[in-house]
Amino acid sequence: MEQTENHNEIRRAADRRGITQVVHFTTLRGAVGILASGCVKSRSRLDEDKHLEFVFNPNVRLRKDPEWLDYVNLSVERINDWMFATSTSWHATEGNPWVVFSFNPRILAHPGVVFTTTNNIYPRCTRAPGLGGFNNMFAETVFGKYSKQHDREGKSASWTTDRQAEVLYPGELSCDHLQRIDVQIEESLDDIHGIISSFSLDVQVQHAPEVFQ
Repeated sequence: MEQTENHNEIRRAADRRGITQVVHFTTLRGAVGILASGCVKSRSRLDEDKHLEFVFNPNVRLRKDPEWLDYVNLSVERINDWMFATSTSWHATEGNPWVVFSFNPRILAHPGVVFTTTNNIYPRCTRAPGLGGFNNMFAETVFGKYSKQHDREGKSASWTTDRQAEVLYPGELSCDHLQRIDVQIEESLDDIHGIISSFSLDVQVQHAPEVFQ
């Protein structure tokens, strides 16, 4: 009962902050794998899934948080702009456009979710599950990369104090919770529509370059 009450508190806290989405960015090639398997898989499960052998294209070459490889990395409301810029530079020559998967914020209250105050690899990162962990992402002061101090000035209530804060979702995140797919370039619309049509999925797709900024 206590666990259920905690999850309900997270849902209410997210509603009070006006959080509308939890997001995950990937390449168009990565989107094919997600839609084909019906879920976003953690890095460790991608390595094991032979069905994704030809579409597996991780955003980062080397993960520096090996003990967290069985979690899916997500962000609240906005993508991690630093991580996106880094991933874009690594994949710059591939001609592989980017997309963002927008999930219902109700997933924040799912069992096993862990919240971080900044990028999970940084030494000053604080990690915790439950309502306390959720609230930590919105603390008045957070220390991020190189111990840089972040505060709430100029930030929407739905924005984490450090934009690099993460939602670590255990194992696999089902596309049943997917509410929209945003594409960076307009030419990707037809590609995504073709993919979701082939898998008989019903999800909104839109050209939204501002999502990637």
